[in-house]
Amino acid sequence: LGAFAAEHMASTGRDRHLVVASRSGPAAPGVAALAARVASQGAGIQVVAGDAADRDTLAALLRQVPAHAPLTMVMHAAGVLDDGVIGSLTPERLDAVMRTKANAAWHLHELTRDADLDAFVLYSAAAGTFGGAGQGNYAAANTFLDGLAASRRVAGLPAVSLAWGLWADASAMTGHLSEGDLARMSRGGVRAMSAAEGLALLDAALERDESLLVTALMDMTGMRLAATRGEEVPALWRGLVGKGRPASADLGGDEPQEAGSADWLRRQLAGLAGPDRDKALADLVRAHAAAVLGYPSAETVEADRPFKELGFDSLTALELRNRLNRATGLRLPATLIFDYPTPRAVAGYLRAEIVPGEETADQPPAITELDQLESALSSVPPDSDIRDDITRRLQAILSRWMKSQHTDTPANTAIEFQSATPDEMFDFLDKELGSE
Repeated sequence: LGAFAAEHMASTGRDRHLVVASRSGPAAPGVAALAARVASQGAGIQVVAGDAADRDTLAALLRQVPAHAPLTMVMHAAGVLDDGVIGSLTPERLDAVMRTKANAAWHLHELTRDADLDAFVLYSAAAGTFGGAGQGNYAAANTFLDGLAASRRVAGLPAVSLAWGLWADASAMTGHLSEGDLARMSRGGVRAMSAAEGLALLDAALERDESLLVTALMDMTGMRLAATRGEEVPALWRGLVGKGRPASADLGGDEPQEAGSADWLRRQLAGLAGPDRDKALADLVRAHAAAVLGYPSAETVEADRPFKELGFDSLTALELRNRLNRATGLRLPATLIFDYPTPRAVAGYLRAEIVPGEETADQPPAITELDQLESALSSVPPDSDIRDDITRRLQAILSRWMKSQHTDTPANTAIEFQSATPDEMFDFLDKELGSE
C-alpha cells in the first residue's frame, strides 16, 4: 500500500521528492520497477532500509532528508498480521503486531513534532472500528493509531487516521486470505476495493478535516441478506441493517435459510421421521460449513468428510460453532468439530441434544448405550467423590478401544483437556485440524 501511495503522490504532482522506507529497503520485491515509474513522472525517489519501530534507526533516517526538499508529509503504511482467537494471543504475538503499527507511529510523531508538516497520515484499519474475527491484536494496534491522530489534532498538529477496508490487490499481509476468509469479511460488511478505488478514497480523505475516516467499501446489501438468515450483524450496523424479514424455507439448501429461530428448527424437526431428521440436521451442518468456508453450496461439503480435510482451523471452527448455536439455540462446546469430526457426527450430536432420548431407526445398539451413559454422567454432581473413579474407568475403556482400532492415543487426553488453558486448547485444535 505504501508503494501505491508513493506512485500516486508522484503521478498527481502532490509530492515531487519521495523517501520510501521499509525494513527491506532497496531489496524489497518490485522496488526497482516502482522507482522507475516514479522517476518517469518527473519525481525524485530515494529508497532506504530502516525499521521505523526502532527509534534510533528512524531518527538517523530523518536526518538524511535533504535541506532543499524538507519533510512536508509523513505517511505510515506499515503493518503485520498475526491472527488468532483471543485465547491464543501471547504477549509475543501481540508485540509483533503492535510494534510495527503503534511503536513506529509514536516514533514518527515524536521525531517530526517540530517539523512544518502539511499532513501526517496513518494507515489504520477497519478492524479497529468494526472489529474483526481473530484480529484482537490488529484491532488494538490500529485503534492506537486512531487515538494518536485525535491527540495530535487536539495539540494543533496535522493528522488523519485512515481505517482502511480490504484492498483487492494481494499483498504480503493479505495474500494468504482464502475464499472463505474473503467471504467472512464480506459477511462482516466490508468488500474488497481496487487500487484505483483506494487511491480515490485517499485523495478524498486528504481534503477533509477529520482525525479519523473509514476508507472502505461497505456491503450493506450483503449484511441485510445475512440479517434475514439470522446471522450476527456487527453491532455498529444493526441500526442501519435492521433485523430483516425471515425467509420461508426448508431445512438444508445451498445456504442456511432463516425462517429463522431455534424454535422454528425444532418445529421442522418434530414433523420429520428419524432418518429424515438426521438428514435434515446433516444438511443444516453442511450448509453452515459451506457458508463459513466460502464454498458454493452445501452439496460441496460431504457429510462424512472430516472438517480437517475441508479446511477448517480454530477460527473457522469457532465461527461454525457460533452459527450452529444461533440456529439451534444450544450452547455448543468450542471443541465441537474436534469432538465430532464430520458434519454427520455433529448432526448426530445435535439430534441427541435437541431430541434427547429419541434414537433413529438405524442407530446401532452401542450408540444407544453411549447415549444412556452420557445421560447418566450428566447427573453426577460436580463435587462428587466418584468423578475421579469414573474418569479413570472411561480412560481405561477408551484406551482399550483405541488399541483395538490400532490407534495410539494418549491415555491422559481427558485429564489434559480438563486442565487445559484456552491457549493450549486452541493450539491443540489447530494442530489436530492441520493448520500448523
